Amino acid sequence: MNRTELKEVILDQNNRQEQENLVDREIFSKVESYIQNDFVIIISGIRRCGKSTLLSQIRKKYHGYYLNFDDERLINFKIEDFKILEELFIELYGEKKIFYFDEIQNIPMWERFVRRLYDERKKVFITGSNASMLSRELGTHLTGRYLMLQMFPFSFKEFLSLKKFELDEKSAYLTTSRAKIKKNFSDYFINGGFPEYLRELNVDYLKTLYENIVYRDILVRYKIPNEKSLKELVNLAINNISKEISFNSIKKILGLGSSTTIKDYFDYLENSFLLFLVPKFDYSLRKQMYYNKKVYCIDNGLAKYLGFRFTPDNGKLLENITFIELKRRAKETYYYSDKKECDFVIKDGAKITQVIQCCYELTRDNREREITGLTEAMDKFKLKKGLILTYDQEEEIALKRNKQVIVKPVWKWLLEESKLEMMDKILSKSKLKEEDALDIGRKVNKGIAKRHAL
Repeated sequence: MNRTELKEVILDQNNRQEQENLVDREIFSKVESYIQNDFVIIISGIRRCGKSTLLSQIRKKYHGYYLNFDDERLINFKIEDFKILEELFIELYGEKKIFYFDEIQNIPMWERFVRRLYDERKKVFITGSNASMLSRELGTHLTGRYLMLQMFPFSFKEFLSLKKFELDEKSAYLTTSRAKIKKNFSDYFINGGFPEYLRELNVDYLKTLYENIVYRDILVRYKIPNEKSLKELVNLAINNISKEISFNSIKKILGLGSSTTIKDYFDYLENSFLLFLVPKFDYSLRKQMYYNKKVYCIDNGLAKYLGFRFTPDNGKLLENITFIELKRRAKETYYYSDKKECDFVIKDGAKITQVIQCCYELTRDNREREITGLTEAMDKFKLKKGLILTYDQEEEIALKRNKQVIVKPVWKWLLEESKLEMMDKILSKSKLKEEDALDIGRKVNKGIAKRHAL
């Protein structure tokens, strides 16, 4: 690549004025706690969820070099150009120890350059919007040398921060605060959490976002010739959020050659973080593979735009928002189905530790069905407590054999801190020595990192 052109891109990107009044992301303290260790930090997530803004916030506190490779002027950038890039960084900004790269996976063999920086004891932060490409390339040259964190659109806590609502422990119990929380939740429930969309609520933004994901992250990246079939599959999936889907049935509906093609398409959609599949729980992994899956979307606002913008299905949206929060909390999630059904069962290690039923409103008509589905799962997994998430109902139901069902508004559940979040806050507030941070990093890299995805 031409040296002068690359220099212009560097200067242009680094001189752009930063936005003011940015929302503090919950993941920030986690990322900051890793600043002193040796690991390459990977932040993955769907396009426009705030990864670049997060890097900007980190850069403001910990100065370093920055380049966003998702720029059409860098389309001819090749691996040999990394040497020129490093020279230009030093020429323009002097020597620094930290490198920040957006969407670096667009460059073939980028991981070799990052490995060299790692070997030179430089700190590297990377963002990417394709989980598969990042994992595959990192696994080749950076095994055991990186930590991967997953980022999502705004959580409800972050949405309240955007709306300048000060949240404390008493907020959910004070009448005035509670009313404001519920009003904000009604907006979040429908509009989702994409930061830029929430500024103006222009549906053209969601349209452009969706087109970019389909074209740039899937069609071009995986060389798929059949755009029409892919979009039809997305439309079918979105309109069946929270329902079981069968690859064979979709194959017949769309007229595609094989169920393997359908599976591949869903893999691509999951890798781009647009859709997620949840398996039916079974102690046999082999059986799990063949059962139908349930499908969910990354964001309620995007799901509403793509699937049911004119007649939103509140029950589906409530279940979808629950799944995304479970995903944000890095829960290993399944659904349960036998004589009755339970929406979510949560696995921790080898045990099922929680069962959750979602119901927009418990009524005389559905109350017995929803409770029976939950209690069947509780009995199956020998649990004393079960949880029903509703839009705004709250009660406790005592059952036989000292069992209990908690009915809770989903907005209140979204604001609860997980044990993991509490640990992260303690970690970020403590002043760690570098060797302590390195030790934590090594432990995280051995497996805890899976539970730290956000």
